[in-house]
This record gives sequence, C-alpha cells and structure tokens, in this order.
Amino acid sequence: MTSRRYPDTSHVRLRTIKSTFTAEGALCAATLYVPQDARPDQELPAILMLGGWGSIQRAMTSSFTHSFVEAGFAVMEFDYPGWGDSGGFPRQGINPWRRTRVADTALAHLKSQPMVAAHQITLWGTSFGGGHVVDLATQHPELKGAIIQVPMLDGLAATLATPPARLLKMTCLGTLDQIKPGASIYVPTLAREGEFGTMDRDGAWNAMEIALDALTGRGYDNRVAAKSVLTMPFYRPWLRLKDVKIPMLMIGATGDTVAPFVSDKVRRVGNPHVQVIEIDANHFDPYFDPLFPEVLAHQLKFLRR
Repeated sequence: MTSRRYPDTSHVRLRTIKSTFTAEGALCAATLYVPQDARPDQELPAILMLGGWGSIQRAMTSSFTHSFVEAGFAVMEFDYPGWGDSGGFPRQGINPWRRTRVADTALAHLKSQPMVAAHQITLWGTSFGGGHVVDLATQHPELKGAIIQVPMLDGLAATLATPPARLLKMTCLGTLDQIKPGASIYVPTLAREGEFGTMDRDGAWNAMEIALDALTGRGYDNRVAAKSVLTMPFYRPWLRLKDVKIPMLMIGATGDTVAPFVSDKVRRVGNPHVQVIEIDANHFDPYFDPLFPEVLAHQLKFLRR
C-alpha cells in the first residue's frame, strides 16, 4: 500500500453555517461551507456531499469540501439519522433506500439556503453515497450535474467479494439482529486487515486512523447495526444508470475490493450522459495524497465545464 497522507487544505479560508432539517422523523445536522469573502447576498453554485457506508461529516471528505469552496462553491455536508450529530434511533443503522430519501430532503434543505443558487446544484457522492447519487440523479433532471467516486454500484458484487466465512458470520449476526427484540447487535464498521468488520480491505483501518487525526477533537463511533448488511445484496444502483439524464462524472478504482467497480455493467448501460474515468487505485486511495490531486483535478474540470 502506498504511504498515505491527508491532503493539506488548511490554507482555505471558509465560513461555516450550521443548520438542521427533519428527515425520516429525525433532526439531522448539516453544515454549509462558503468562501470567507462571499457576500451574504451572493448566490453561489453549490454541491451536496453524500458520504459513504459509515460516514459522518468531514470524515475523509473535508479535503474535497475545502477544495470545492476554494474553487468558489458553497458545499453542504450532513449526517444521516442515527449517525454523527444527527438524532434518531436506533443508532448506527444503514438502510440505503431510507438514506436516499434523507438525501432528497437534504437537497431540498440546501436549495433553501440564502447563499445558494438553487438552479446550480451538483451532487457529489463517494462509496455507498455514490449509489445514492445515482438514485437522486434519476429523480432530479433539474440538477446541474453529479460526481461519484469509488461508487458502490452493485451490492451483490460487493457481497460476493466478501470472504465466505466472514460473509456467513455477518449474515448470521444480521439475521439475529433483525429478528431479536431490544437493543441492536453491532459489528465494527472498519477493522484491521483480516479482523472482523464490515470493511477490512484496501487499508480501511489505516484510512480511518489518518482521517481521525485530521478531525481534531472528534471521535468516531466505529460500529454499525448488524442488520444493515442484509440490505447490501439487494441495493444495485447500476440498474438505474440508464435513467440518468444529467451530466455525471464517474471515477472508478480498478483495484477496489470493498465496492468492486463493475465497469462491464457500466459499459453495458452505455449512458452518453455518464463520463467514466478509471484510476489505478483501491477504495480508499482517492481521499489521500499522493492520488488526491489527480482525482480532484478530474472533478474540478467537470465542475467548470
């Protein structure tokens, strides 16, 4: 594994605006980032950020957020219900269809912000969030565009990529969590390679350690409700790629073993609205140097098109 470093974006001058919105019965925390020198009456093109499987605000996304603000965009991140600073119970559960509905509400919230040009919004999704962006893009032809990186497009492929013994254990715990009353059963979200967790490959643990070092003063609740894994094989956003009618940039990693890039299926869809760039990387490499500048350059070029 290449030595990773968190990109230094400390020079970026920005202003943060905290807010909340209600989705799926929970009060969700959101943060809008705008350039420090932006006028209060200015309407900025905006980006809605959708994090991945175990995401919370700023975890592995802050370097992208800061870079987009530096390029003149307003950028909003948010926490899903039951995660990070958002309310909602049970905690740490994942349902991709529910998350897509929450993201749709977050989009409406972003459109309502005073400094946001509601007709100039781009969706940005990474990993599991990339799948949600595909879903949202099919529902919102008014959006300016969408970017997805290392996207989880086929939950069945991701499930089959899991070592059989671990998959069996995950399935058993997930089923037990689904049927038993009372408190949830939790499993580690990220783990060291070879240890038990929903993600242990592609240097997942190393990525979390680096990201947490960058999130000074903020911890990470490294657990996910076991029943969450039962949704994975049935969540297959690539089947809806054909319905995307807005410009979309897709960056897939050829060495991704967490969310294997299903390039054959993407090519089979052949949607002319979707630009595909393949990079020689694993699932977590794009978040860090030395690969981050290359990935960011592709995305900024797309945004400035």
